[in-house]
Amino acid sequence: MRRLFKGIPPTVVALGLASFLTDMSSEMIYPLLPVFLSTVLGAGALSLGIIEGVAETTASVLKLVSGIWTDRTARRKPFVLAGYGLAGLVRPLIGLAGSWIFVLAMRFLDRVGKGIRTSPRDALIADSVEPEHRGKAYGFHRSMDHAGAVAGPVIAAALLSLLGLPLRWVFLLAAIPAALVIGVLAFGIKDPPDLRKEESEVPLRTKGHLRELGGRFQILLLALLLFTLGNSSDAFILLLLTQAGVPAAWVALLWALHHVVKMIATYIGGTLSDRVGRRPMILTGWIFYAAIYIGFACVHSTAAVIAVFLLYGIYYGLVEPTEKAWVADMAPKHLRGTAMGYYNATVGIGALPASILFGVVWNAWGAAFAFGFGALLAAAASGVLLLIPGYTAPEKAV
Repeated sequence: MRRLFKGIPPTVVALGLASFLTDMSSEMIYPLLPVFLSTVLGAGALSLGIIEGVAETTASVLKLVSGIWTDRTARRKPFVLAGYGLAGLVRPLIGLAGSWIFVLAMRFLDRVGKGIRTSPRDALIADSVEPEHRGKAYGFHRSMDHAGAVAGPVIAAALLSLLGLPLRWVFLLAAIPAALVIGVLAFGIKDPPDLRKEESEVPLRTKGHLRELGGRFQILLLALLLFTLGNSSDAFILLLLTQAGVPAAWVALLWALHHVVKMIATYIGGTLSDRVGRRPMILTGWIFYAAIYIGFACVHSTAAVIAVFLLYGIYYGLVEPTEKAWVADMAPKHLRGTAMGYYNATVGIGALPASILFGVVWNAWGAAFAFGFGALLAAAASGVLLLIPGYTAPEKAV
């Protein structure tokens, strides 16, 4: 067990536990939100689309703002506490909603919290861990996040089916893990003592500009944007499972198993990236993603679609922690928050048109063509990734 957590400092452990509890709280609500809107509040698909569109756009923009801001103040902990605290406070209040407008307001504030905390948190992980363990640290954090995504729906299902609680009470009870997060963060994390000293040596006028991060970083962002445009919402894969004849109850179970695969894969993948290098891992992940999407386009039997879906979780392990570790490798210490802000904003903003584009292609030419198009963009993004100068094989973390 000691070897398993070697190189992961207490601050990163605390951030992982906070993510576990936060995702547990969130996933007690989010999968049930469409049902709540339609059956309790009488709202339709348009309302859901407006709510999620506003929520995710807000988070994407604020991730960039908070990233630049945390570098200018040379503080991480206040942003992390404020972001988790705001989201944890308002998210369970959805249980008090009398209309979809109230749900919109709570989801908006929830995503404001996510936007405030994400980039400073990612920078704090890089600040707190030795360079040779960055991939492992990000892998641990993502693994804990996915573990919470497994626990949340299971707890919600138990409250609904075993205790017979109404949806509103399930949402309100999500406040319990959200409250625990604040205690974990208040006593478990701290800013690195040298962050303020190094920040004071950098003129304010030079902070927060994309050009300071260099051409290699900008090419990485371009590759990420191109890949993200082909990385549509997993809701389309859930739709494919349904069309393949998977019963609704099994879809929920498979979604939980999918997160179990992601939980295991992200820890292993992040650790492996410290050994073989960032670019080889990302290239492998994107090529694997393209193969999975080709699989979705070609297979038709229920068993085959399920198998491809579960294998799909491995992609996250190869890519999620490695991308963040490489961003941290490229950025100087006083610009880590800014770099994480640009990274998170690029992925978030790219995801908005990705699902629309995927849906348009699906409706026009069918599911197979849509998944094939996603695979093509993943291959194109891999080509752009090879254009980043300074490549050695394998490219070691720095």
